[in-house]
Amino acid sequence: MTKDANRPRARGGEDGLGAPVGRRVVLGMLAAGAAGVAAAPFLQSAYDSTLGAAAQRDPTGLTGLLPGGGGFRYYSVTGSVPAKDEHTYRLTVDGLVRHRASYRLADLRRLPQTRLVRDVQCVTGWRVPTTPFEGVRLSALLDAAGVRPEAKAVRFTCFDGSYSESLTLEQARRDDVLIALRMQDKPLGHAHGGPVRLYVAPMYFYKSAKWLSGITVTDHVQPGYWEHLGYDIDAWVGRSNGRDDAPTT
Repeated sequence: MTKDANRPRARGGEDGLGAPVGRRVVLGMLAAGAAGVAAAPFLQSAYDSTLGAAAQRDPTGLTGLLPGGGGFRYYSVTGSVPAKDEHTYRLTVDGLVRHRASYRLADLRRLPQTRLVRDVQCVTGWRVPTTPFEGVRLSALLDAAGVRPEAKAVRFTCFDGSYSESLTLEQARRDDVLIALRMQDKPLGHAHGGPVRLYVAPMYFYKSAKWLSGITVTDHVQPGYWEHLGYDIDAWVGRSNGRDDAPTT
């Protein structure tokens, strides 16, 4: 007896392929699939909004373990973060500069915009490939402020009231460091750090501070929130924190 003869037959058909499927069933399946494709963006948006809102009120951080849209995770170091809009948002530039400044959203949008498409790499391991970010180069704001000769670094603060980050002045002047207003070709949402966040393309994502509200030029690097907890101050993807991820640039 051959091996095929020993093979059990599938239910519903003598040839093992199952019972014939009627035309109405096929059309129904196609219609259901089309409806699912059409509804997917709306369902994903609702899921992202719900997850993002929950993450802002989750002191345990467990919601950060759940995937959001496009593979992102939602992280916050506080229990909740107030929302800012056209009327309430301000970004200040101060410290060792000749001209202090305060920017509204409309002011930032009027400045020349740069679009970058890079992988986003989190130090915890997840990666979101070819993610577009768009915004104002940080170097443009520093040039407008007139950085003083004794300046060596830039400190970033956030309107969540807790998070902070720093870069050396040389790092901050890179062309791939943005004050980001858009992500994935749409305005930056609150859960992703909007309306304005820092985006440091070649570094792990914890350097890209969310809910950005302050840029202060300093005479030395001041470790940020995660650096105080042991993360590397210089966070080049693949060259820090003991990881060997492929670079994002």
